[in-house]
Amino acid sequence: MTLNKQKIKELYADKRYQTYFDVGLFLVLIFSFHFIYTFWNERLDYWPLKGAVDKLFAWASTLLFDQSTWTLEHIFSMDFFTNNRTIVFLNNEGTYSSVTVAPECTSLKQWMHWLFLMLIFPGPWKHKAWYIPLGLVIIEFTNVVRIVGICLFLRPYPHDFALAHDIIFKIMFYVVIFLMWAIWNDRFHHTKTVISTGAKRNGEISDN
Repeated sequence: MTLNKQKIKELYADKRYQTYFDVGLFLVLIFSFHFIYTFWNERLDYWPLKGAVDKLFAWASTLLFDQSTWTLEHIFSMDFFTNNRTIVFLNNEGTYSSVTVAPECTSLKQWMHWLFLMLIFPGPWKHKAWYIPLGLVIIEFTNVVRIVGICLFLRPYPHDFALAHDIIFKIMFYVVIFLMWAIWNDRFHHTKTVISTGAKRNGEISDN
């Protein structure tokens, strides 16, 4: 077992294989959390934190709705009206399209995805202390882009809600998470590894 661990460490130290190890761990963590979250949601109904989670979803959906409508109004000058948390607007066919910001549309799952990934993935904690909150802000910004993007997409393509909601902008969400992780892995995780290895080698030379 010790020999196997040593071989794994040696392989991981080889830059030719680091990417495979890192991406593999990223995928394991992402899919693991997906199944954990699905089980917690569908089988346990968020037990024992259902009350707190429901309040968080309500707060997050209101926040997302307010941010999205502000962006549509002040950045894109889009004409629309709202009904509760539903954005209603005229599409290019002369009919009305709508986008509802439901609790399920919030960033909470992606926030938890990010927290789970970054708390477990290796790297210096002094940088995690600011990089994790920054990631949460970027994820919320991405979600605003998603809601606004769906609204803008439905104006010329009012019959393609599923394409925008389930494919284009959902993929964008996880591409952003992957890119943030890739930056972390390249700029902070492996930077620490290189510095530590260099310091160790200098220590060995000094001892000699």
